[in-house]
Amino acid sequence: MELQAEFTTEPFRGEGEPPEHAVRARTAAEEAGLSVDFGPLGTTARGDADALLGALPAIARAALDGGANRLTLQLSTPTAASEPAGAPPTTLERLIADVERELGCRLADLDRPGKQRAVRLLEERGAFAMRRAAPTVAEALGVTRFTVYNYLNREP
Repeated sequence: MELQAEFTTEPFRGEGEPPEHAVRARTAAEEAGLSVDFGPLGTTARGDADALLGALPAIARAALDGGANRLTLQLSTPTAASEPAGAPPTTLERLIADVERELGCRLADLDRPGKQRAVRLLEERGAFAMRRAAPTVAEALGVTRFTVYNYLNREP
């Protein structure tokens, strides 16, 4: 069985290089052979359930040894692979499509200020309260999750 762990380490820093505790936790997940999606506000690790569960103590220890004062963990089974082909668009996909219509082009085709505006519009409409919003929006924009988080932390 495939399993997914989403974890965040704190203290959080919004700008610049990711904190040492986040980098160490990511490295521990990678060394365990897990597939890792790394971002400044959180990391998602996927893999065989036994491998992932076995790696959790090393991930936690690496984060704490790197200076984390809090580790938040959520375990789940991945849902993206189980969605049937041709499934109706999610609410998040509809929000993205609405913003694209409003701005007059695909999010990926916007310049940097346009992408920042798109992120603000999506945030105002509650997009980032949805599960897996940051990676989905990042993909639509053609940027990294880290960039999306930076846009979210910018003053308008």
